[in-house]
Order: sequence, then structure tokens, then C-alpha cells
Amino acid sequence: MDQGDIHQQLLADCHYLGVIPSGSLLLHRNAVIPWCILVPDTPIEDLLQLDTNKRNQVMDDAQKVAAFLQAESYVERINIAALGNVVPQLHVHVIGRHAGDACWPKPVWGNVTEARPWESATVARFRSALCD
Repeated sequence: MDQGDIHQQLLADCHYLGVIPSGSLLLHRNAVIPWCILVPDTPIEDLLQLDTNKRNQVMDDAQKVAAFLQAESYVERINIAALGNVVPQLHVHVIGRHAGDACWPKPVWGNVTEARPWESATVARFRSALCD
């Protein structure tokens, strides 16, 4: 999947990290919460409508990202969500959370009031560790 195939809102909100087995991987621009977004290479808009093989590949990729976030960010929990209310293109959020983070225990959507950019070296480390 190429960046041109990714919804413009996702690209505006995220760093494009690169290609993963199920599609593309993004990193939310706000470093306050470690938050990756998987964009499966498919025209299907609902995770549960994917065929079993593709859905399993998306979940395998989500697990790999979750393990990286847990190892690198010292998060206590991983939240997974596939929402399509604003961006209809199928995308899966993998969000690292811990007690005391910027909006704990509330959901991240609409509750993150702080903002901090990722350092370019950190974005490069995510890219190197997670993408082909």
C-alpha cells in the first residue's frame, strides 16, 4: 500500500512509517500517547468483514506493534480499536496506555489536551523496528 492510498485525514494526523504485512503503519503525531494506526491494504471498511486470513494478518501485525509499544514505552495496557466514524477507510488503532497518562482513564479520543511532537530519532526507531 502506498501513501496515496491512505485517507488524507490519517496522513494529516500521523507520521507514515512504512509497509507491514497487512498494509501500512502510521504513528500518531502526538507523542503524549504512544499510538500507532494500522491501515490494511483492502477496500473493505469493516474489520469483521475481512476474510479470515487477512483479519488474522491484521491482528498479527497489531500484536507485533503492541509488543513493541510495551517494550519501548513501558505502557501497562494496550487498547485496540477499529472505528470508522470520521475516517471510513479501515484502520486499526493500537494505543499504549498507563495510569497517569495524559487522559487516563478516559478514552484518548477528545481527551488528550497536551501535545508534544515525536523526536525524529524516535520515529526512525519505530520505522526500523516495525516496517519492512
